[in-house]
Amino acid sequence: MATTQTLPQTFGIRCRELRTAKGWSQEVFADNCEIHRSHMGEIERGEVDVSLTTLRKIAKGLEMTAGQILKGII
Repeated sequence: MATTQTLPQTFGIRCRELRTAKGWSQEVFADNCEIHRSHMGEIERGEVDVSLTTLRKIAKGLEMTAGQILKGII
């Protein structure tokens, strides 16, 4: 039986893909986004729902819009 990913899991995978495409460690990514590294780990593992404020920080850190990050996952 196939398992379905939750939205936080899908978002976390997307963040990880975008981070690794830039060649950043999770620590560098978290610093760029002004988010604690342990919280970024929770986000990438899909363990937490991301607030709009956190989404904005991630988008700013990636130099993308929130819409670009979310495209295709919601």
